[in-house]
Amino acid sequence: MTTITTRCPHCKSLNRMPSDRINDEASCGSCKDKLFDGMPIEGTEDNFSTLLKSDKPVVVDFWAPWCNPCVGFAPVFADVSQERDGQIRCVKIDTEAQQALAAQYRIRSIPTIMVFKEGKMVDMLNGAMPKSHFDQWLNEALTK
Repeated sequence: MTTITTRCPHCKSLNRMPSDRINDEASCGSCKDKLFDGMPIEGTEDNFSTLLKSDKPVVVDFWAPWCNPCVGFAPVFADVSQERDGQIRCVKIDTEAQQALAAQYRIRSIPTIMVFKEGKMVDMLNGAMPKSHFDQWLNEALTK
């Protein structure tokens, strides 16, 4: 049985779970809050391929902590993640900490937003934008 490790979006503790349970309701072993509850999930080399196997579309924000547009876009991404809880799964990948993933997906500018369905990228956006524009782009991307 393969497992992934994911960080709780609430208490930040690491949790290991079976890969085949990625679509189940999982709770944090420490704080007991839901691991996948509309809050963006931290993407890593260890868990990203499993997260892409979600039965929901996966929206990924490639960002870096030193990037002002990325930091400014983070609340927009978090709001959309919570508003669309149950419809999509949102993942944030720190390109500084996860350089191999950034290279694998050829990230050249940040923030870069990608939408995946059934493990395949269906759309991509470069740059931060206001929430209304992001919502509009996301609606179009999710129909592809």
